[in-house]
Amino acid sequence: MSRKKGPRSGGSRARRSFTPGQKLDLLTRYEQAVEAGEGGAFLRREGLYSSLISEWRRARDAGLLQGKPAGETVGRPSAEQAEIARLRRELAQAQAKLARTETALTIMGKARELLEDISRSEPDGPDVFGLGKR
Repeated sequence: MSRKKGPRSGGSRARRSFTPGQKLDLLTRYEQAVEAGEGGAFLRREGLYSSLISEWRRARDAGLLQGKPAGETVGRPSAEQAEIARLRRELAQAQAKLARTETALTIMGKARELLEDISRSEPDGPDVFGLGKR
């Protein structure tokens, strides 16, 4: 009888646990990997699931991971903490959208000024591009 090789071929393993500091470190490293387009590779290399990262991110955003000693357990955020974290995320997204919109409006204003300058400096003769007068 041959035994199959696989993740559980050596028997069951003890469940891994992470301190709040390790969670924050892994979150930071994961977010850096995502920016570089290597998020999936990071998760595979560390043996983590994306759902675990999502849970840790919610806990971090709710302030549950900050200042916790290594042995202290980190529970789920309360309804109020989860709402605060959600509102912070929405605010950050709205601020990013506002910054993009302001940049686009600045660019559009400069383009309008440029087009006005071009139309004011148009010669009386035929079109500069050879299209004739309109």
